[in-house]
Amino acid sequence: MKILENGCVLSPQGFLGAGGHIGIKKEKKDLALIYSEVDAVAVGTFTTNVVKAAPVLWDKNIVENFPSARVIAINSGVANACTGEVGHQNNELFANYVADSFGITSQEVLICSTGVIGAQLPMDVIKNGVPKVKQLLKGDQETGIEVARAIMTTDTKPKHIAVEVEIDGKVVTIGGCCKGSGMIHPNMATMLGFITTDLHISKELLNKAVKEVVAKTYNMVSVDRDTSTNDTVLVLANGMAQNECVNYQGKAYQTFVDALYYVNEFLAKAIAGDGEGATKLLEVQVHGAASHQDAITIAKSVCTSPLVKTAVYGNDANWGRLFCAMGYSGVDFNPDKVALFIESEYGFLQLVEQGMATEYSEEVATKILSSEHVIAILRLSEGNDTATAWGCDLTYDYIKINADYRS
Repeated sequence: MKILENGCVLSPQGFLGAGGHIGIKKEKKDLALIYSEVDAVAVGTFTTNVVKAAPVLWDKNIVENFPSARVIAINSGVANACTGEVGHQNNELFANYVADSFGITSQEVLICSTGVIGAQLPMDVIKNGVPKVKQLLKGDQETGIEVARAIMTTDTKPKHIAVEVEIDGKVVTIGGCCKGSGMIHPNMATMLGFITTDLHISKELLNKAVKEVVAKTYNMVSVDRDTSTNDTVLVLANGMAQNECVNYQGKAYQTFVDALYYVNEFLAKAIAGDGEGATKLLEVQVHGAASHQDAITIAKSVCTSPLVKTAVYGNDANWGRLFCAMGYSGVDFNPDKVALFIESEYGFLQLVEQGMATEYSEEVATKILSSEHVIAILRLSEGNDTATAWGCDLTYDYIKINADYRS
């Protein structure tokens, strides 16, 4: 696998995009378009929140009932969630505006919205803005990064990546971008993720691959334990690499899944590390669990604990907080057999052995925890299963950002 320098969602063959300012926000870019030059197989995963935004229901219908799509249109600034029937009508109008601009049907248009919940979309602004942004369509890296920038809300940086793999003698590219900084919790969150590939693959297997990868990446991320109304991951595969169609689970499929996992793990970690007000990426690894589900449950419990997150922010090796979060996770394990380690580029240190503190150096522990990427490793003695979750520290700025969010 080759990681492309400054790779982006437009790196695969046949994809163009644009990001521009149309007036939903005061100044920042607020509309992005991702366009496939040919029909693309489309699949997606969506929020588990019972309250689902209008674009989520629209996209869910498209990917479940239509064979392909051509355009993804994303606005930022207004989420079009909790907006009633008017919100659904506006979402359909949005899709129609995009379809008319590209000369396609609205059933070939996927819509995503992110921003303030409860506000209606400014339809005149969108109607006039779609053609303006369409005129900016290009397929270069700089434009791909502008697409990633146009979907940001409280994100501090655009998040994008692309990789290449060889399948059936053809170079296949997978690109992606995402946004997400707050209202992020396992089982999807207020994150939007867009993955493109020029792979030729059946819809059935693409859907299987995406579901498998999302469960291990985005669904293992938490910033603040709030699951949003709008979270969506959409994947378009347009087949322009001209490989033989991947329609069974052989070597070609596994090569693709491995690369897809890498792309989405990178983006998931980028979201966690860019959590609102965050100064650190927190990675929690669980080893030796009795089952994979037990490992997932413990990793998420520790990663989402406010007390663990604040200890990480303060560079405080207060391992009792990790034990506490493990204990209330609901998983049965023997605490007297647990080992606990911390790791970063500043070193590796065991804090707990057989359920009790080691004679570790607080000074060394503080140095390790001062990194921008802190790893907590929890070793149980219950079995052989593992899981990893990603989160961030909890800081004063998280409160400030969310207290002022609508200002």
